[in-house]
Parts: sequence; structure tokens; C-alpha cells
Amino acid sequence: MNKLIVALIASAFAAVATAQTPPPPPAAAPAAPAKSEMKKDEMKMAPAGDMKKDSMAKTDSQTAAEKKAAVKKAKADKKAADKKAAAEKKAADKKATADKMSADSKSSTDKAGADKMAADKKAAADKAAADKMAADKAAADKAAPAKK
Repeated sequence: MNKLIVALIASAFAAVATAQTPPPPPAAAPAAPAKSEMKKDEMKMAPAGDMKKDSMAKTDSQTAAEKKAAVKKAKADKKAADKKAAAEKKAADKKATADKMSADSKSSTDKAGADKMAADKKAAADKAAADKMAADKAAADKAAPAKK
């Protein structure tokens, strides 16, 4: 989970860094045309200063949009990671609880089995002792009439 968080943070930083890097410089201007062609083109083209401002404004808005998109994506990724981590924690807690209940049940069953075995052993020992006493009494009864 820590690796996932570190990767998420690193990707967010990379996205922001990418969004902040300046765009490549514009292509080199074409070679100057002949004077007669130049006059025709000058009338059609806007002044160079205005074009530069427009392209810079476009670049700034694109950069801002990219930055917003990167931040939005980072937030969504973080939210998804948090949701996944919470689900994994809930599943782990549920499994731990089930394992504990299973262990408790097993130990309870084992204790009951051990108690039953101990009771059976005691009953068998008592029965053996009673049988021995009965056998001894029968032998004593048999031997007693012979003496008379």
C-alpha cells in the first residue's frame, strides 16, 4: 500500500512538472520574401507583436488546462487509491475476525474433546477399580466358606 501511495504521489508530481515545462519554441520564420511580395503579405498579416501575445495566451491557457487536468486526475487517483485501501482494510479486518472466531471455536471444541476424554478415562479407571474390588470380594467370599 505504501508503494502505491508513493507511486501516486510521484505520478502527480510528474504530471505537474510536465504541465509546467514551457512549450517548444515556435518554428523558425520563413526566409524574407522579395519586396514586392512583402507588401502584399504585410497587408494580410497582423503585426508580429499581436500574434506573439495571442500564441502566448493560448499556451498559458493550454498549460493551465493541462495543469487542471493533471490535478483532477491526481485527485481522482488518490480517491480511488483511498477507496481501494479502505476496502482492503475492511476485508482484512473481516478475515481476521473470522479467523479469530474460527480459532476460538476450534479451541472450544478441542477443550470439550479434552474434557470428554478425561471424563472417559476417569470412568474407565473407576470401572476397572470397581471390577477389581468385585473380583477381590468374590475371591474372598469363595475363600471364606472353605475355612469354615
